[in-house]
Amino acid sequence: MVNGTGISFSGLASGLDTTSIVQQLVALERIPIQLVEAQRQEQKDKLNLVNQFADLVNALKDKAQVLGTRDGFYAWKVGGAFEDAASITATSGAAGGTHTLDVQSLARTDRWAFDGVMDPAADLATADGQQIAFSVGSTSYSITLTQDSSSLNDIASAINEAAGSDVSATVVNTGTQSSPSHQLVIASKTAGEDARITGLASNVAGLTIDGAGADAEGVATSANHLSVGSNAVAIIDGLTITRATNDFSDVFDGVSIDLQSASQGEVTFNVDADKEAIRTTIDEFVTAYNEIIDFVDKQSTVTPGDTEDDGNTTGALFGDSLLGTVRSTMRNSLFNIPLSVIQADTTGFSTLSTLGFKTDVDGRLSIEDDKFDAKLLEDLDAFADLFVDNDGFVRDPNAVGNTPAYYADTTADSGLMADLERSLGQLFGNLPDNNENITLRGLFDLKRDTINDQIERLTDSIDAKERRIGDFENDLILRFARLEELMGSLNAQGAALNSVLGQF
Repeated sequence: MVNGTGISFSGLASGLDTTSIVQQLVALERIPIQLVEAQRQEQKDKLNLVNQFADLVNALKDKAQVLGTRDGFYAWKVGGAFEDAASITATSGAAGGTHTLDVQSLARTDRWAFDGVMDPAADLATADGQQIAFSVGSTSYSITLTQDSSSLNDIASAINEAAGSDVSATVVNTGTQSSPSHQLVIASKTAGEDARITGLASNVAGLTIDGAGADAEGVATSANHLSVGSNAVAIIDGLTITRATNDFSDVFDGVSIDLQSASQGEVTFNVDADKEAIRTTIDEFVTAYNEIIDFVDKQSTVTPGDTEDDGNTTGALFGDSLLGTVRSTMRNSLFNIPLSVIQADTTGFSTLSTLGFKTDVDGRLSIEDDKFDAKLLEDLDAFADLFVDNDGFVRDPNAVGNTPAYYADTTADSGLMADLERSLGQLFGNLPDNNENITLRGLFDLKRDTINDQIERLTDSIDAKERRIGDFENDLILRFARLEELMGSLNAQGAALNSVLGQF
């Protein structure tokens, strides 16, 4: 055989299977490496589980962050027979209430059409320097043409190039194929009175228009004025409100109103809390919470072997303090309510249990539907106050970084979900005030560091052992090669001796 050392031997001289012997001896030497490799794989498996656990905890933290703010906790819906008058939706930041809407007029875009010409490709100017002029708001435009580039199509392109941010120019055939009448149409790109096209004039010989503007009532005085730019007007809750567009979404916080028709008369719409959507968000939180409990339980379970010879099996993180820390953090944030708060509660909104939440023997959360629904209907704001931090986070200015006091809210109203989010964030080194100038190493970071350090040490040990085995294998090969060489020499001498003795 030829090996990595360049030495060749076959075992023919000695009669030994030297290749197999070397392989088996090397395999015996590799047993300790295999044990270390198994230890390294255990650490890698543990690291993967820590990362999975971190993902679950982060998912719960994100759910708590949503429920810990008013905008995140509340969901809103809009009811009423208003669909023909407007499109109305409610989002975070809305407030419950009933409103009236009477759409007086929709916003319109200012639009003009020049007198028609037969051929849109024919030049219309009789000399260089003829112009079309107009203004949009406070901006004035003057389009100067050359005689040989003054067709209707050329003029539309020139207007779009010079004033394309305010208007669009198109050529439209309002006639027939046999009797065409091509008109240059200029439309404002923005609706409303302030975006009207005014002072429209042309001294191009073949292009005429009556550019007289609308009267004080907003009525067109020129047949060329196809549409007079006007504001949308609506009476909302008895107040007349004007906007340049049909978008009235800035009237109420969190309520989007897009006017659709001005012929419906007064309609009524109501903004109410969407209790089904709120319940869905809370159910998602409960699911995320229970996924952590299930993970901890699975890692903490001892499974007996099938026979007496089989050992017990456990999760890779069995006994790891990280599991207990996360579980106690969740429990303390949600259920460790001061006795004074409970005693002062006269309406039954101070604890999760009073709202229909309960835990089983394994610590998993569930909701008693009837009790939950009753409390939600009884007083939604009081219900939300248990979850939401209404007055924001304020830290004790004397608190030392990365201590419990550093993460404690000193304001009167904290909210269970806000507390939970901060407590879980502490495990990742997150600061509750998002202070990016301070870097902390959380418990998950430290756990990963410890495991990665162990993996690195085991890898270094494996590499060192591999190098020693390589030297060991090369030494064996050299020794067996010398043995084969010696045996070959002895065999040759024996054969020569037998040949001599055979002559007698």
